[in-house]
Order: sequence, then C-alpha cells, then structure tokens
Amino acid sequence: MHGELQELGRAVKQAQYRQHRALDSALSAIGTTLAQWDALRAISRSPGSSARELAAATFQTGQAFGTLIGRLAAQGLVERRPGHGRRIEHHLTPLGEQVLAVGHKVADEVLADCFSALPDADRATLLDLLQRLTANRDT
Repeated sequence: MHGELQELGRAVKQAQYRQHRALDSALSAIGTTLAQWDALRAISRSPGSSARELAAATFQTGQAFGTLIGRLAAQGLVERRPGHGRRIEHHLTPLGEQVLAVGHKVADEVLADCFSALPDADRATLLDLLQRLTANRDT
C-alpha cells in the first residue's frame, strides 16, 4: 500500500512542478515571476492585508515574503501604507493591477494547456478531490 500512496504523492508533486515551471516561464515573458504574480494576486484578493497574512496566503515564510514585497514595491507594483498600530497594509498600484491582469491571461493559457489531457468532467472531479483533501487542513 505504501508504494501506491508514494506514487500518488509523487504524481501530485510532478504535476505541480510542471505547472509551476510552465507558469514561471510564461510569466517571465511579461516581466514577472510566479512568486511575484502570486503575491499580486493575494494582495488583489485581500487589499490592505499585512505581510504576515499575505505570506500565509502565498505559502511563504514571513522573511521570504518580506524580500518579495520589497522587490514589488521597488518596481512600483505594490504600495505599503500605515495601518492600525504598527500594521503595514499592502495595496496594488495601477501598474500592479496591469501586471496582474496580463498575468491572469498568461496563467489561463498555461493552465488550459497543463490540464488539456483531462476532459471537463475529470477536471471538475480532480478539483473536488483536491479540495476535499485540503479542506480545513490549511494552517
């Protein structure tokens, strides 16, 4: 049994690795990276979030996200504003919104290709299965 479970784990990891490589390569053509685009996406979903909240949303450490957000701010894609107390809030700039929008188009094309071997019903089933695996387990 452990062989089958290890094979399943490896297959999930391999699919994720291929998807990330394809996304990173395609996003580099528009001048961004997967990590940067994912951070822009997280900020867009939750404007005003703290770096700690955004790090968790993007599966990064606080230190790694801090470095990333510094680069995004230096590129004029993100604005950091004082919040309540010592909180620093993060917002997209108009340029950040543009990069995010172009990134969405790129990601849609890449992901359509990544999942093209699966019919719509299989993709829906896969999504349902993965959501069931991760429901209430994210920390």
